[in-house]
Formats: sequence, structure tokens, C-alpha cells
Amino acid sequence: MTVNSTFAWMPQPAQKRLFWLSFAVTIVVLAAMNISGAPLNTAVSPAGIISFEFAGSFSYAACMMASWGEYGREVAAFNLGLDYLFLVTYSITISLGCGLVAGASRGGGRRTAAWAVPGAVLSWLLFVAAGLDAVENYALLRAVLGSTRDLWPALARACAIPKFLIVLSGLLYMAIGAVGRIAGRLRRG
Repeated sequence: MTVNSTFAWMPQPAQKRLFWLSFAVTIVVLAAMNISGAPLNTAVSPAGIISFEFAGSFSYAACMMASWGEYGREVAAFNLGLDYLFLVTYSITISLGCGLVAGASRGGGRRTAAWAVPGAVLSWLLFVAAGLDAVENYALLRAVLGSTRDLWPALARACAIPKFLIVLSGLLYMAIGAVGRIAGRLRRG
């Protein structure tokens, strides 16, 4: 079975350049989110905005927001807005990474070529994760901006779980592919 990755239409050198560019931007945006989001790390939300993503109920989300205070709610709104940029950069970066690993796997034997299929599929799923992240951000913004409906924290959690599973799967696929390439180079010596 042949599945092409999202960026297979681009020449591989262009994919690599775009990967490194999007990787750099992703790291910068992630650092900005971590620095600006520091006030959100409280006893009630030890992982800051990530804890908020998994609250699941308005009562738990309200406890987190109360621990942040008014300034923390503003920080949360800012970070959720910044996350819209982050979801674009991380999805492109990880999608490209999975596609590059998949592309490098196609030239080998049958087992190596079979390793390319999950990478190509993951490269597409990263954009599903980005869509889930966008819905999650919207739901959390509704809570931060004053909605008391249980729907919003529940929707955010329902989106966060598959989003993180896809993102972590993509990162794991890339890491295994990188280790495999390094091991192959060491064997060839």
C-alpha cells in the first residue's frame, strides 16, 4: 500500500528546509508560551494551560481560573491566542518530520517500506490534531471569557486527548526514525 505524505509534492531538499524553518519557529513560539504562561502553573493547575485543557468540567476549570486570578485569566487568553500560531507551526513541523522519515524508509526492503505507511498517515493526521487544537482553544477561550457551561471544558478535553495522542505518536515516529538512521550510519561506518 502506498500512501503519500502531506508534503510529498515538494522536492525533498525543500521539505528539509521547510522542516528546519518551521522547527525553529515552533521552538520560539513554544518558548514564548512557556515564559508568558508561567503564572498559570499553580497548585490547582500544575501544568498550567495543559492542566486547563484536561479540566473536563466547569467546576474544575473554575477552580483553576480562581487560582490564576484576573491577571492569570488574561495570560490564559493570551496563551490560547498564541496557541493558534503554535498549532500551525507544530503541525507543519511534525507532519514534515513524519513525511521525511517515511520518504527515507521507502528505498529499503519490504519491512522498511512498510515503516513508511504509518509515517505518511501520521503526516496527514497532524492536521487533524491542529483542527482539534483549534476547537479546543475556542472552547477554553469561552470558559476564560466567562461562560459557565460545562460544555466548553468537556469539549476541550474531548479534543485534547486525541490531539495529544496524534502529536505524541508523530514525535515518537520521528524519534524512532532518527535513531534508525543514526544506527544505520554507524553500521555502515
